[in-house]
Amino acid sequence: MDPLKICLVSSEVAPFAKTGGLADVTAALARHLHKKKHDVRLVMPFYRRLRGQYDFTPLAQLQDIPVRLGARTYHFSVSTAKLPKSKLDVYFVRCPDLYDREGIYTQDEDEHLRFALLSRAALDMCQWTQWAPDIVHCNDWHTALMPLYLKTLYAWDKLFARTRTVLTIHNIGYQGVVGSDKLGELGLESEKRFLYQEDLDEGRVNFLKTGILYAHALTTVSVTYAREIQGDELGMGLDALLRKRSDSLFGIVNGVDYDEWNPKSDKLIPHRFNERDLRGKEANKQALCEKFGLEFDARAPLIGVVSRLTAQKGFELLPDILPVLLHRDDVRLVVLGNGEERYENYFNWLAGAFPKKVAFQAGFDNPLAHWIEAASDMFLMPSRYEPCGLNQMYSLRYGTVPIVRRTGGLADTVAPWNAQTREGTGFLFDEFTPEALLEAVRRALAAWRDDGAWSQLMQNGMARDFSWEHQVDEYIALYRKLVPAH
Repeated sequence: MDPLKICLVSSEVAPFAKTGGLADVTAALARHLHKKKHDVRLVMPFYRRLRGQYDFTPLAQLQDIPVRLGARTYHFSVSTAKLPKSKLDVYFVRCPDLYDREGIYTQDEDEHLRFALLSRAALDMCQWTQWAPDIVHCNDWHTALMPLYLKTLYAWDKLFARTRTVLTIHNIGYQGVVGSDKLGELGLESEKRFLYQEDLDEGRVNFLKTGILYAHALTTVSVTYAREIQGDELGMGLDALLRKRSDSLFGIVNGVDYDEWNPKSDKLIPHRFNERDLRGKEANKQALCEKFGLEFDARAPLIGVVSRLTAQKGFELLPDILPVLLHRDDVRLVVLGNGEERYENYFNWLAGAFPKKVAFQAGFDNPLAHWIEAASDMFLMPSRYEPCGLNQMYSLRYGTVPIVRRTGGLADTVAPWNAQTREGTGFLFDEFTPEALLEAVRRALAAWRDDGAWSQLMQNGMARDFSWEHQVDEYIALYRKLVPAH
């Protein structure tokens, strides 16, 4: 079959700009589509932080291009740089008026324009280079207006006659809601009939809702999350629309980059190991305990946490159980993360109260994240909701047994341990309560005390394959289903 032409547009692409999993997913998906010989154009903004960091090449035919947004005309230019570990070019949209700022995201009044311009620039690039994409793949609210733009502002151009759109919802909690007085700035003042009239009557425009309405296909990052967001609890107000579009909504679990996350070859951990020789795992555990001044005991399990410290991640469940657990059981806990002040304060207090058992480091440290995955015996993810999650899949690869809530991608990737059949890869709980979490931890500790059971759990997890080599085929199959035959 002929290779596909895919325009993949995102506000974040790792390693250039990253605040979360969106950056990892768009980079990995683009890289693996390119490896399968498809023609991929990966487009993102040129943020201030990128200056002087990489080798950028300006594209002569894409310089100083005007885009009219409301009463103002912006100009953008395009440069490229290679995506690491590939020969794929990433296309960077340079517009200093909108992107020359401290952060990737801002609270500025023109935040909607920053991503409207990204969407328009990606489509203008196609026009200026006369490259007709089969698929325009949008990601989250930032690029969710692209399906409507193609239906309205770009409908005249036969270049896009065969183009189909895919919108991936990475986290439905972020929707891009702005006042309806911004319609003119978005270029949609004369296209009001295409927008939700109830929203306009209430004075708002919702980027993500608009994308859900007009994209040819919708994906989200796990099968269970695709079902959950069609319900009241996790639909964040968009559940009714998603139920109407359920035939076009697909859950595809994110893949893992095993070139980066592999205990056999990981250069960021002190001791490498594999499923046949696990001595390096215990050596990593001892070294990590020594680094943080924790009392090392091979018989005491080490529980790891690497996370954003937010309510979504379920950390409100921990104060009711961790002090009890640390008093009654000989366990160790290492936490890496930052976020809400209340959680940072709590983990600082806990480390002070149990200095030989608990360590906390605020912030994000990629080498330390790898080390915690490699050293821990168990990994804790008690999320209130989790669209996909990546750390549970990293954990499985490193022989670290996940303890997770049965939600979203956690439910899809962690199989419950069955002590009788010796099948399963981790421990799950359903109710979002401290008691349910504590019961799951107790089950894990019981298995830990059975050397044969724990060894089998580790082997089961390390045998799972969530590589992008497998997951990318699901996207390709969806793309081919959408693209009309010649």
